[in-house]
Amino acid sequence: MADADYIVVGSGINGLTCAALLGKRGKKVVVLEREDVAGGCMRTDEITAPGYRHDVMAATFVLFTTSPAFGKLGEDLARHGLEFCNSEHPTAVLLPDGDSLVFTTDRDANAASFDALASGEGGRLRAEIGVVEKDAELLFGLLGGSLWSWTTGKLLFREMRRRGAHGLAARLGEAMRSGRAWLETSFESDKARALFAPWVLHAGLGPETAFSGEMARIIAFALEAAGAPVVKGGSGVAPAAFTSLIEELGGEVRTGCDVTEIVTDGGAARGVQLADGTRLTVSEGVICSVTPDQLYGRLLPDTVVDADTRRRTEAYRYGKGDMQIHYALKSPPRWKTPGLDKVALTHLTPGLDGVSKAVNECERGMLPETPTICVGQPHALDPSRCPEGAGILWLQLPEVPRSIKGDAAGTIETPADGAWTETVREAFADRVEAILASHIEGFAENVVARRVYSPADLEAMNMNLVGGDPYGGAATIDQFFIWRPFSNSVNHRTRVKGLYHIGASTHPGPGLGGGSGFALAERL
Repeated sequence: MADADYIVVGSGINGLTCAALLGKRGKKVVVLEREDVAGGCMRTDEITAPGYRHDVMAATFVLFTTSPAFGKLGEDLARHGLEFCNSEHPTAVLLPDGDSLVFTTDRDANAASFDALASGEGGRLRAEIGVVEKDAELLFGLLGGSLWSWTTGKLLFREMRRRGAHGLAARLGEAMRSGRAWLETSFESDKARALFAPWVLHAGLGPETAFSGEMARIIAFALEAAGAPVVKGGSGVAPAAFTSLIEELGGEVRTGCDVTEIVTDGGAARGVQLADGTRLTVSEGVICSVTPDQLYGRLLPDTVVDADTRRRTEAYRYGKGDMQIHYALKSPPRWKTPGLDKVALTHLTPGLDGVSKAVNECERGMLPETPTICVGQPHALDPSRCPEGAGILWLQLPEVPRSIKGDAAGTIETPADGAWTETVREAFADRVEAILASHIEGFAENVVARRVYSPADLEAMNMNLVGGDPYGGAATIDQFFIWRPFSNSVNHRTRVKGLYHIGASTHPGPGLGGGSGFALAERL
């Protein structure tokens, strides 16, 4: 007898979602995780000081709580301990001069604050978010469904009948606008533009990239509708809840299991082999939540990978690197600008041009002179993360190069080989801290400890983060939708029978939505 109906390689959000849904359909599923803890980028540890629990990588779960996967699994996961904390103030922007704009979950309040920026700005905000509401079936159907399917075909046919062929083409063409094009044609206020510009980075894009305008508009809608929830107790609670559910359904989640080969026979996947020599077999299939270079360059035997797939794998591009900085604080930060103490995620940036400049420097291999800094305050949503009266800061730097060619400010000496060293990592973190500290009263005296992770550090913790890219590959339009990961990809199938590919490198792309795991489980 086979060891399982399905084996899932990788225990990130997509692997766990897929395993849980298949388990609910009566399938025996074994999830194999290379690291010592399950969860992929969902990980919580005391990395600075005792009593301070930090989300080491991913932190915000708005994509999951609004996903069809959560609709199917939410009640089960809640039974197994998954609970969310939220804020009425999901995001804000803080400019260098201390001026700020806070975005809430109340549309009337948001429109009023936008009207204070420029005449009619609130109406423009309502109109832009209203577009997403009106087109929700089309947008979320394309972003969350299996694209090569009758369901998507019928969706497009309905939209074409409603809008006409030219109307549908026009709407899809509008979605290709860059973030800059959307912001500069939709809002008059530089501050309004500054609020939304950094959010394109969380989609793995830049403000000059095609489709980034539509993603920013969708994110604005999602933040207003659902906030920026975090997991009570830390993101690591989520994989623990998934594991408990999968085990309840008769499956297993095994950690410390390094899969070294997908075993094939007769052109079909028959199981996997582990580094310790153990071989596990399947009756129905192997599901890999990995990057293309892992699947086709590490896990499948060379004799199974055809020349075309090998060429496409070698041409697959990864995106910008990511950097994390974590602070344990004696007390919550005392912001010099009022109104930021309850905000879940605040971006420190000079604005749209500042984001554009930092992205350009990063994409040329330079350490940005003025990086965009995303500051999370988990304690404001979930006080259980730290000792009573203390604080935690979670900083994400989404515009750092995977390999360094130089420093845009000319003050940090970088290695000739482009590697991230401890010296470079801490020097760049000092640059970020100087910007942050300028906005907080007595910041240095309030710090208990700091912990920094460079792109190289993140890849060492999770090999799916190639060069520190948290998005599974560049999310540009040529590697998105029906072209992710390859232009000839069809849903989550591979050319090997019974072998399936999910994860951030596949449609619908990155984020904690569980989209690819959900889509494949539904099809299977």
